[in-house]
Amino acid sequence: MHNEELVRQLNAIRRGDMAAFETLYKDLRTPVYTIILRITWDRARSEDILQEFFTKLFVSPPKPSVKNPRAYLFQMARNLAIDSARKQAPQVPLDESAACHPLEDTALRLDMESALKALSAQECQIVTLHVIGELKFRELSEIMQIPLGTVLWKYRQAIGKLQKILSGDAQ
Repeated sequence: MHNEELVRQLNAIRRGDMAAFETLYKDLRTPVYTIILRITWDRARSEDILQEFFTKLFVSPPKPSVKNPRAYLFQMARNLAIDSARKQAPQVPLDESAACHPLEDTALRLDMESALKALSAQECQIVTLHVIGELKFRELSEIMQIPLGTVLWKYRQAIGKLQKILSGDAQ
């Protein structure tokens, strides 16, 4: 969902349009959940944070004056996850739900999760927000409050690490 459509949905939510909220939920639940999970590494807590995110979004959607609502929403999800991660240590292992997926999908998913865990927290957030959240590097720079050049460098560094790990070249 691009910013123009997102703005329309948020305006409708402000007017109490439940159908607009459901559409927004369907479009954003997976990328928002993924971003939260990459910060907390705890499925149950991530689901709770996701619920909190959408509750806050429904009760108090961003004001029309917000320049980039997509970046604002992902920053909101990131902040909720960081706050939660600071308060509580992970309790549920990531591979708990592995039996629910076909074997090859599970192996790939677990390889990716393991590779992402090898990144620093900041690198993982940059990769996830860019790839899953579809945020531009400039937006990441603003959200994470680090220079654009640093975001680009850390992204390239993280992608290089992931390539090495996933190809089996990592030591």
